[in-house]
Amino acid sequence: MDKRVLRERMRRKKRQMMIRHYTKIGLCVIGMILAVVFVVRGIIIPIAHHVAGGGSSDQTVQAQADTEEVQANSDAAVRQPLKGKSDTDKVAAMTAGWHEDANGKWYQNTDGTYFSNGFQDIDGVTYSFDENGYIQTGWVEKGVKDYYFNEDGSYDPSKVRPMLALTFDDGPGEYTDELLDCLEQNNAHATFFMLGQNVSSYPDAPKRMLELGCEIGSHSWDHTQLTTIDLDAVAKQFSDTDDALIQACGQAASVARAPYGDGNSDIYNTVNKPFFMWSLDTEDWKLLDADADYSAVMNGDLTDGTIILMHDIHEPSVKAALRLIPDLIAQGYKLVTVSEMAEAKNVTLQNACYVDFWPSTLSNGGVPGYQGGSDAAASTDGTDGTSDASTDSSDGSTDSSDGSGDYSDGSSDDGSYDDGSSDDGSYDDGSSDDSEDYSDDSVDYGDGTE
Repeated sequence: MDKRVLRERMRRKKRQMMIRHYTKIGLCVIGMILAVVFVVRGIIIPIAHHVAGGGSSDQTVQAQADTEEVQANSDAAVRQPLKGKSDTDKVAAMTAGWHEDANGKWYQNTDGTYFSNGFQDIDGVTYSFDENGYIQTGWVEKGVKDYYFNEDGSYDPSKVRPMLALTFDDGPGEYTDELLDCLEQNNAHATFFMLGQNVSSYPDAPKRMLELGCEIGSHSWDHTQLTTIDLDAVAKQFSDTDDALIQACGQAASVARAPYGDGNSDIYNTVNKPFFMWSLDTEDWKLLDADADYSAVMNGDLTDGTIILMHDIHEPSVKAALRLIPDLIAQGYKLVTVSEMAEAKNVTLQNACYVDFWPSTLSNGGVPGYQGGSDAAASTDGTDGTSDASTDSSDGSTDSSDGSGDYSDGSSDDGSYDDGSSDDGSYDDGSSDDSEDYSDDSVDYGDGTE
């Protein structure tokens, strides 16, 4: 064989051996680097962080117990592993603690996880994390309650968003759909106490109310004064209305309101629903003027927990509502249904009568089913801007707990009223009224208290 060919073959073989040798060295170096990264991130950093924090084993156990307790709450944040394209920025962070990237501020735990979608206490401060693990600021809504978080993400329990319950009686009517448009545009809720006889004329209204998160209530079948009829007739007034609602939207009324606000414990138990009065009476049925209706609300007592009475069968009332709904929201109020109000105030609704959910009324034991909570801590001496329901003549309450129908405002048990109303729900202007100006401020709650 030619010596030149042989030498060329030997050079090629030597080159191949060198390539293999350096390849093995490179793989070993890469393996060592990966091992070092694993040891540093998985062992050294957590130990150093623990030592720097000065935490003892007892504190670690207590912290784990606290975390488990918080996570048992439905509002508690959950731990998420660092993975996926959405966590690219987070994966780059190697150390535990607070981090900030282009998307916001987030917290990494020593085990490489981060909190998301809920509340979490960190170093004695409560934070709210969104679904991507970043802290939230401003108002954060959890169920029916709102919580305020400062610019640094810390929870501020001193800030409470006041709630109002807008209620509309005697519908549905020809203006109800326009009112629902406004509620939808403003992400607001209201309660509609409807007359059964009107439901078949506007069958789509109750269905849309439920779709928008509003609450459907019963106002009897034809606005009969309940204390003038026997309990069997009372039951029929509400069962017939429920049947009409079920046919229209598949659901019976969850709450009720007595025509003229005239009820008692026997009626509440017969109907088997929570009954609601009101603490701000607009008297829109009498004013029939949009500007006056608007002023009645905006200049009325808008204490947190107020229940407002209006009627969606009157065009001026609806025109006023179209203005006041966005204006109330702009002033910081949250518009909710009466049942949402009760849940937010920690009240378990009963077969009783509810006039308001003011902090003062809650504190004084004037709200049946109240389970206690932060609202009870509000001042009851008037310094907090609230007024006591037991001394406020605007609550629209009645003294009809004995069912006699004998009122001190000039009404009588024959169903006639000085305001032109009658027990058939008719008025001089063809409208119907639920509001009365009672002078003794008492109401039969149905739980043995007045």
